[in-house]
Amino acid sequence: MIRELFPCDTAKDVFSIDYRRLYEMGYRGLLFDIDNTLVHHGDDSTPEVDELFRKIHQIGFKTLLLSNNDEERVLRFNRNINTDYICDADKPSPESYREACRRMQIAPSEAVMIGDQLFTDVRGASRCGMDSILVHYIGVPGELWLGWHRYAEYSLLLVFHLFRPLFPKLGHKSGSHKNNTVSGESIMSRIGKYLRKEILFCEISPAAYQISLEKEIAKKKLHDLRHRENYAKERKKEVLPCIAAASRASMIKRAPGVDLTMQENKAVNIDIACRTFNHLVIHPGESFSFWKYVGKTTSEKGYLDGRIIRDGRLVPGVGGGLCNLANTLHLLVRQTPLTVTELHTHSDALAPDEGPRRPFANGTSVSYSNIDFRFANNTDQDFQIVIGTSGEMLCAQIRCEHPFPYTYRLTEEGHHFQKEGNQYYRVSKIYHETYDKETDELLKRELILDNHSQVMYDPALIVGEITE
Repeated sequence: MIRELFPCDTAKDVFSIDYRRLYEMGYRGLLFDIDNTLVHHGDDSTPEVDELFRKIHQIGFKTLLLSNNDEERVLRFNRNINTDYICDADKPSPESYREACRRMQIAPSEAVMIGDQLFTDVRGASRCGMDSILVHYIGVPGELWLGWHRYAEYSLLLVFHLFRPLFPKLGHKSGSHKNNTVSGESIMSRIGKYLRKEILFCEISPAAYQISLEKEIAKKKLHDLRHRENYAKERKKEVLPCIAAASRASMIKRAPGVDLTMQENKAVNIDIACRTFNHLVIHPGESFSFWKYVGKTTSEKGYLDGRIIRDGRLVPGVGGGLCNLANTLHLLVRQTPLTVTELHTHSDALAPDEGPRRPFANGTSVSYSNIDFRFANNTDQDFQIVIGTSGEMLCAQIRCEHPFPYTYRLTEEGHHFQKEGNQYYRVSKIYHETYDKETDELLKRELILDNHSQVMYDPALIVGEITE
């Protein structure tokens, strides 16, 4: 029963749901609870709700009001909307949900229930194989007592958000995946492989992966508590006078095999994230943490599905594409005397190169919140991040108070592709070099990446030398 109480998604209210995206995902019918979902308990429909239903119908959806109230209440609410309805629905009984689908002439897998209660709206949908979206209930300002079931829901929602990847998501229709298999292999078989040390614990199943992830996040938070960093807090609209490093590049990669929609979504995600630390000033002795400023990427904040790497594959994920933003910051920091204190990498062969090869054109990895990008200001002057988007372009600068006597470069040696079994890899060594600005004398050379990146695109598109 407990699994029946978890929705496929949550939303602030019915107005913040992307209905057009639901339609594109293949849903054709929407079931709505009324009280505390569309309006406060007992209220009539509002002009905003009436307009919402008009827009939903224009998209192509069939709608139905599914309410435990009597017919008088439902008819009073429905007089301007004029949609089908089922009153005295006895939620969470699944029969009323099935009847709704019969009326709309769709399968339960093509419908979404939208309501404010886990124990009725969501549970009933789950029991008949229907997806659901839980919206925050509509309360009255100053209302103190919410009912015991609301407090029980708070506890369940905490579990839901903590272990979100374990639960079905919108588009993952009930019955379309096997809970006891991973890629067609039984869980018991994979546990045996783990005990024989053939695979890692996180590779046993999605649940094991989530447990491992939560463990790493907890370790990261414990480390941060024990080693408190002095993170930058001040923002100034006035920019510092000197440009230490600058970048202007397209956020949209157009290449064979690249999903343009994911690229456009990535640009939206980057724009939202940039706003969280634009004009941030890092004083001497202060640090920067990517996730401290960006925070968790959620659809409620406006983040869309972009490309993320999961289990060695490029897949859609909310907030995907922010590795590109972190990579831009990393490249800028490497052109200054700022000190990189945390860096993680993934493949920098995600898509075919556009133009000449540039070291570390990709490869910086971030994942909320344990895989971070951080740097520190160990100099004697202020630095400032000035960053934002303009159309398809990401424009970024790191500015400072006065020039410094060094120049910094990234160089690459031994770049080539090589075939290993059935896989292809980009191989090279990338160095960070420090030069005297006046004499151009090499003062320091540091290996920052022994590159061995799996090619994540069609190997037929590889340009350059391939060895075996």
